[in-house]
Amino acid sequence: MGDPEVRDKLIKEYGPKIKYMAYRLSHRLQPDIDIDDLISAGIIGLMDAMDKYDPSKETLFKTYAEFRIRGAMLDEIRAMDWIPRSVKEKAGLLYRTVAQLEKKLGRSPTEDEIASELKMTMAEYQEFIAQAKTSAMISIEDLGIHLDNDRDILECIGEPEKRDPLTLLLSKDTRDILKSAIEHLPEKEQRVVSLYYYNELTMKEIGRILSVTESRVSQLHTQAMFRLKGKLQERSG
Repeated sequence: MGDPEVRDKLIKEYGPKIKYMAYRLSHRLQPDIDIDDLISAGIIGLMDAMDKYDPSKETLFKTYAEFRIRGAMLDEIRAMDWIPRSVKEKAGLLYRTVAQLEKKLGRSPTEDEIASELKMTMAEYQEFIAQAKTSAMISIEDLGIHLDNDRDILECIGEPEKRDPLTLLLSKDTRDILKSAIEHLPEKEQRVVSLYYYNELTMKEIGRILSVTESRVSQLHTQAMFRLKGKLQERSG
C-alpha cells in the first residue's frame, strides 16, 4: 500500500477507530495516560500495517491493521513505564503467592487464604489489591487480539467461527490456557469476568446483579486478572 492517496484515505478512515481504541485502552488501564500519545502511536501502527500487510495470508486488512494499532499503543504504554516499581513488586508477589497456594491446595485459594499467606488483614489485602490493579490490567490487555466488533480474547473464547486465520494463529495456545483458567476461577470471580467481558456490563451494573458495591466488583475483577495472568505465566514458563 505505497500509493500516497490510498494511505491518506486509510488514515482518515481509521482516525475515529484509532481514537476509540485509545480512549478504550486508557479507560481500562490508566485514565491519566496521555490520549494524544496513544493516538499518535496508533497512527504509526496503522502505517506499519500498510507497509507489512500481505493479502496472500488470507487475513482481512481491517483485522491486521487493528492488531498493529493496538500493539503500537501497548508499546507506547510500556515505554511510558507509568507503573511504579513498588506496584510491579506487589504484583509479582501476588502472582507468586497465588500460584504457590494453587499448587499447594490443588485449587484456587480463597481471599482469606491469600491474605493469610501474605500475613495481612483482609483490609490490608484489599488495599494491596487496589494498589496492584494497574499492573494486572496491562498484563491482561497484552493478550488482547481484537475481532471486527472490538471484543478481545477474553470475549471470543467460545466463538471459533468469528476468528480469522491471523487471530487463530496468534491466540490458539493462549486462548486454550485462558479458557481453562477462567473455568477454574472461583464462582464469583468467574461471574464477574463473564458479565464484564461477555455481557459488556459496567462494574456498577455487575454490582447491582451480585448485590455488592462497585469497588467490590473491581476487587473481584482484579483478583481474577491476577489468577489468569498467573496461570498463563505458569504454563508459558
